[in-house]
Order: sequence, then structure tokens, then C-alpha cells
Amino acid sequence: MTSFGRIFRYFFSRLLRSGEGGNVATIFALALPVVVGGAGLGVETSYWYYSSLKLQATADAAAYAGALEKVAGSNTAAITAAATQSATDNGLGAGTIVVNMPPTSGPNTAKKAVEVILNQNLDRMFTSIFTDSKVPEQARAVALITDASKACVLALNPSASQAALFSGSTNVKFNGCSVMSDSIAPDAIKVQGSAGLQADCLITVGGVSLNNPVTTVCKSPITQALPASDPFSSLPAPAVTNPCKNINGGKTTQTIQAGTYCSGMNLNGNVALSSGTYVVQGNLKINAGAVITCAAPCTDGVTIFMAGSSTVSINGNATVTLSAPTSGTYSGVLFYGDRTGTTAQSTFNGTADSLLTGAIYFPRQQVNYLGNFSGKNGCTQVVADTIQWSGNSTINQDCKDLGMGDGIPAAPSVAIVE
Repeated sequence: MTSFGRIFRYFFSRLLRSGEGGNVATIFALALPVVVGGAGLGVETSYWYYSSLKLQATADAAAYAGALEKVAGSNTAAITAAATQSATDNGLGAGTIVVNMPPTSGPNTAKKAVEVILNQNLDRMFTSIFTDSKVPEQARAVALITDASKACVLALNPSASQAALFSGSTNVKFNGCSVMSDSIAPDAIKVQGSAGLQADCLITVGGVSLNNPVTTVCKSPITQALPASDPFSSLPAPAVTNPCKNINGGKTTQTIQAGTYCSGMNLNGNVALSSGTYVVQGNLKINAGAVITCAAPCTDGVTIFMAGSSTVSINGNATVTLSAPTSGTYSGVLFYGDRTGTTAQSTFNGTADSLLTGAIYFPRQQVNYLGNFSGKNGCTQVVADTIQWSGNSTINQDCKDLGMGDGIPAAPSVAIVE
């Protein structure tokens, strides 16, 4: 700046000493504010542009925060407060915020969405030589909430690749329900090989990888969704009972009672399970040719709890017909894997005559669903750390009459659309 001053004084003194100095000096003096103002306008315009980008980012964040609050079921005041707090935290300062639900303009006025409009006035710097008025800026953002249907399949792992995998020649149809994955991986839900899949929707926190088309009710898979909560997270582990029970391996036909099986269960032949809760300490293996049923009168079904890291292995040539209780603590839950266990895999297979009615819940294990079967009236739910589906089946969502509740809540998605 000092160098510029010296140059200016030298140039101006030369003009004064010349014959034309008076006129030129006057013209230069008059033109100088314009030159300086023009240069300043370039700098200031860049500042305004940067400020507008920042204001838009603030509006986007505020709309998203308001939509998350709306998803949580909060009232209008709480939603507005959440959006306002977000805008304040991101530097809105003396600006103003307007929150509308639904939006008052644009293509989403009839949809579940949160609109945020921010206004602020910027002080002038160089251009203040022309006017004292402030520079108004406005930013608008709309966060759209897309409700998801209930899920029949939920992979809980937060980061696994192919957390929900449909492969081989499997052909699965989910009626009235969706496939949900909590994984952030870009292929959190994957369909590969010649697998066929029909569902209300594919919903994932991460992304989907489809090697062939799927049939869905929603227009396209919902990605970047909020994670779904574990629907059985509060389910208590059943108490261990004494004395320990054992399977009679020498019998071809037997009826066993509910209780604690301390050495696992190795089932052959015709085995009927009395109604109640089974605690299995060790692996459960159902061998080829076995026929497993619920013992008559089978008044309220069975729940099989796999303690620790115990696993289930059902041979493809076994016929298994079991149903979960329709009332009580374990209503709707057929298999329950201990959430304190370590990583393991359980495999569910069987003949086309097999029926597994109820939830298959293994929060710490991978479930391999290989059989060509589902449950009574097609009622089966699978909630596991990861899931690999290679069997053919038709799964229905409406299973309330069988004690399974109203499906697994799949989280809605929130996206900035305007």
C-alpha cells in the first residue's frame, strides 16, 4: 500500500508540473474513486458469493436437523427449535429463519418435508462509497422425509459389506414388507448371481449393489437412510433351569420337554418339542432325515435360545415344523441367539415341507437362510448381524395373528431435495 502511495504522488506531481496538469489531475481525481470502487467490487463480489454458499450450507443443515426432529415425532415448536439451533451453530448470527411444514412452494408442498428459509444482510466494504444500503442474501432448503414400510429382514451390522446378500438361484418374495440394512457399506444390500427378489423396498444406511433387476413397490432403493433399531433389543435372555436335560440319541421317536440342555441338542429321527422355552448351551444340529415338530397339543409354540456363541445347523433333508409362542415374553420369537456371544454362523435349511413360523433373531451371528420354505401363512422374520439368503420362499408381513407384531420398523430416510 505504501508503494502505491508513492507511485500515486509521483504521477500526480508530474501532472501538476505539465501543461495539462490541471485538467488531467481533475479527471484523475474524479476517476480514482471509480477505479478503486471497481477493484473493490471484484473483491466484494467474491465475498458475497462465498457468503451465499455458506448460507446455503447452513440452510441445508437446518432443514435436515428439522426433518430428523420430525422423524422423531416432535411437535412443530421442537422441530423449529432444532432447525434454529442448527442454523445458529453454523453461524447465522443476526440473520432470520423461517421454518415451514410442509413447504410453501416448490414440488414438495403436499409431502412430508421441512422447508427452511434464511435471510441475512451483509455490510458493504468497498462499495459503500456508492451506497450505504446493506446487501440482502437468502437461502432456501427442503428436506424430504420418505417413510419406509415394515421390514421382514433386518441386517444389524453397522459396517459390513454385503450385510444382506441374496445370491445363487434364490427366488424370494416379500409381501408387504422391505429388506433393511443398517450397514454404511456401499454394497450393504447386494443381489448377485441369478437371484430374484421382490419387496416393497430395499432400504439401507449405505448403498445397494444389484447385479440384476429387483421388483419393488418403491420407485428405487432408499439409500442413506437412518439406521433401524433392533426390534428385540430389550428382550431378556431366558433363565437357566436345573437340572440339565439331555437328548436320548438312541431313540428314533421321542418327545422332549422345555428346559436347559447343557450339552447342546443333536436331533435325529422323529422329535416332538413340548411348548415352552428351550435354553441350549452348545450347538443345535438337526440331521438329515429328521422330522422335528411341536408336540401335540402344542398350545403355545416354542422359543429356542442359543446361549453364548452356540449355533443352529439344519440339514437340507430335514423337515422342521415349529412355531413361536403367540403370547407372553417371547411372543413371535422362534430362535433367539445370545447377544453376548461372539461372531458365528447359523444355517437354516430344510425341505419344502418345512415351516419356521416366527422371528429368527441372531444379533451377533450371520444367518444363512438356505431352505425353500418360510412359515405358516408365509410368516417369517429374520433379524441378524448379517444375512445370506439362498433359498426360495415367500414371506408375508401381516403376521399379527401369529404373535409376531406389526413387522419390523424400517427407519425413514431424510434427504435434501431442494
